Amino acid sequence: MERRDFLARGFGAVALAGALPIATGVEFARRRTQPHIRFGYAAITWGGDDRKAMAEISDVGYRGIQLRGSAVAEYGENPAALRDLLAERGLTLVALSSGLVRIDPMFEQEDLDLHVRNARFLRAAGGHYLQVVDERPAGREIIAEDYHRMGRLLTNIGRRTADLGITLGYHNHMGNLGQAPEEVARVLEAADPDYVKLELDTGHYQQAGGNPEDAIRRYADRLLFLHVKDVESPAPGGGPESYRFVELGRGTVDFPAVFHALESVRFDGWAIIELDSVPGPGGSPRESAEIAKRYIEDTLGREIGT
Repeated sequence: MERRDFLARGFGAVALAGALPIATGVEFARRRTQPHIRFGYAAITWGGDDRKAMAEISDVGYRGIQLRGSAVAEYGENPAALRDLLAERGLTLVALSSGLVRIDPMFEQEDLDLHVRNARFLRAAGGHYLQVVDERPAGREIIAEDYHRMGRLLTNIGRRTADLGITLGYHNHMGNLGQAPEEVARVLEAADPDYVKLELDTGHYQQAGGNPEDAIRRYADRLLFLHVKDVESPAPGGGPESYRFVELGRGTVDFPAVFHALESVRFDGWAIIELDSVPGPGGSPRESAEIAKRYIEDTLGREIGT
């Protein structure tokens, strides 16, 4: 099970690159006039070996990538080197996983500073979207103020990243405040839609009791990009509440329905295939990426390199 992605803190300041368009307001709606779904792959499966991830994701044929804190740790002082390496591989840096937004007021400034630094790094590296996850209060019941507070925190971060040309994507996630469908809805309702978009994870949303197809229709005007993720539940040998993330087509997410919904709302953007780790023995991250490619092309009838 994927845990929260905590990024390295305290890396040095980076120079800003040319401004990227930010998907807010009218511009966000206009993206759907000529919709096109582009496929990328998340580097998480490679466990921090980002150079190998970039090479193999590109070799398999994907044109986009999502990176994590390991990329900040390696390239934080020299984002131009990462930008050049991605260009050599023909990869778009779709998103950077920026980690956790904590609900405790004592961490508010620290978290804001972290995500703004990461947005600066992302912009200088030529990337587009900053992913964050939220925190579920520990040891007590959730109250209405938790949603309101998280909405304010996300809005504040999103406003600051927007100033840098980077759009903030809120990632629904098991074990977090935004887990079940109505919890996700309450966080989004509390956040300013101009500054906080939804990065829908199909596997997490389904495991939390939701229907990803319904979420696409419900949040069509706020959908930034997707984690295209499959889930097997219960997991082999586990109890009724167990689950594990698996290669596309090997779980229970109805991806034909998901992509039909994307077409129906005229979604124009990135679908990032994500697999936290290789689920079975003897496999490799590249082989999992190839399995996903075959499923997308042979079952869904789409090309990953367009």
